[in-house]
Amino acid sequence: MKVTGFTIIRNARKYDYPVVEAITSILPICDEFVVAVGDSEDGTLDLIKSIDSDKIRIIETLWDDSMRKNGRVLAIETDKALAAVSADSTWAFYIQSDEIVHEKYHQAIKEAMITYQNDLSVEGLLFKYTHFYGSYKYVADSRKWYRNEIRIVRNTQKVVSYKDAQGFRKNDNTKLKVKPIDAYIYHYGWVKPPEKMTAKVRGLSYFWHTDEELDQQQPANQAFDYSGIDSLILFEGTHPKVIQPRINNMSWAFDFDIKQKKYSLKNLILMKIEKLIGWRIGEYKNYIKI
Repeated sequence: MKVTGFTIIRNARKYDYPVVEAITSILPICDEFVVAVGDSEDGTLDLIKSIDSDKIRIIETLWDDSMRKNGRVLAIETDKALAAVSADSTWAFYIQSDEIVHEKYHQAIKEAMITYQNDLSVEGLLFKYTHFYGSYKYVADSRKWYRNEIRIVRNTQKVVSYKDAQGFRKNDNTKLKVKPIDAYIYHYGWVKPPEKMTAKVRGLSYFWHTDEELDQQQPANQAFDYSGIDSLILFEGTHPKVIQPRINNMSWAFDFDIKQKKYSLKNLILMKIEKLIGWRIGEYKNYIKI
């Protein structure tokens, strides 16, 4: 069994992406790692080259910003990285530049890949998600945050990134058949200094909105306001070792009353139903569990 990790990155320093931590968090369970480094203005290529591992293979790409609508360029770039995965790899392990895997899940992930490596009906492995928000001690828990996503796919050359690169499908647009595994992806995309979050929100939203809409939603001269979140809970676990230096160097303060809830009437009703029957009505599921 051979495992190849892959990711895409552009302007990592400008938007404060923990991409080095993301890559190194799964590097121990990968035999090689493909990093598609887009044309950047902040030394991102040198940052990736600074990772001390002979497993890393860099491909340099040029992003087509004319494909910004609906985040399509993100999927195109992800497909470039996936296409560079060695043909003899059994599994391709995707990690986004703000996602990190805790080392405590490495063994469970390896065991799942071994268990299903010869079961061709399993086309991917489904991870659970923990979304941090505002600081490293709060987790977002409302309906708008996705709870699961595919991050390991069978390397068949018939899998493509879907829509804005959140997940994957087969190249005939059918959903992948997946097995859920007992492992989490820790998503840190909403944890950074408010001024960096402003830059990140504007930079990422660029792929969905016009310049006028960007200025209306998040003015460039205003620090991001974390207080508008609808619901948070306290994180009670431990963080991955690779993210600890960032936690130690956290330079901003964010406190939130976890008793405070800002649900719309619709979401309040849906949340009550979910707690009552254990089913999240209307949940996004771009996969088929088997």
